[in-house]
Amino acid sequence: MASAGSCGIPTWERKARFFLCTLGLVLSVYALHVELSKERNPDYRAMCDLGESVSCSKVFTSRWGRGFGLVQFLVAEDHVLNQPNSILGIIFYTLQLGLGLSASPRAALSLVLSSWVSIVGSLYLASILFFVLEDLCLVCVSTYVVNLALLLVNLRRRRGLQAGRREKAA
Repeated sequence: MASAGSCGIPTWERKARFFLCTLGLVLSVYALHVELSKERNPDYRAMCDLGESVSCSKVFTSRWGRGFGLVQFLVAEDHVLNQPNSILGIIFYTLQLGLGLSASPRAALSLVLSSWVSIVGSLYLASILFFVLEDLCLVCVSTYVVNLALLLVNLRRRRGLQAGRREKAA
C-alpha cells in the first residue's frame, strides 16, 4: 500500500495533485496574461501563437474566451459575471488544491463532481476550438489534459475511500 501522510492522503496523490493544480494555475494565469495583453495591444504576439490556425490569443479573445461564450446571453458582455475562462480555471485549480488537503468523503465527492464539470466544460470548449474556431490552442489542449488527469486522481481517491469504508464495515 502507498504511504500516506499524517492527513491520510497517499503521498503519490498529494504530489500528483500539487503538480497538476500548479500546472493548471500556470496555464490559467498565462491565458489571462495573453488575453489582457492582446486587449491592451492588438499587435501583441503570444508565445503560444505559432501560426494562423495555431493561436491561443485568437481563442482567448474570441467570444468563447469569456463565460464559455454563454454568459453574455444572460448578462451584458461587460458584466462582472462574464469573466475570462482563465479566471474560472484559476478558481477551479485553487479549489482542487484546497479540497485535496481534506481526506473527508465530502471533499472527495466535491473533487469528483467539480472535475466532471471541468470535463464537460473542456469537451464543450474543445468542440468550439476545433469545429467553430478551427484552431489549435496548445494552452487550451494542455488544460484539457490537466482536467482529465485531475478527474482520474479524484476518482481514484473516491474509490479508495469507498473501499476503506467497506473494509471497516466488514
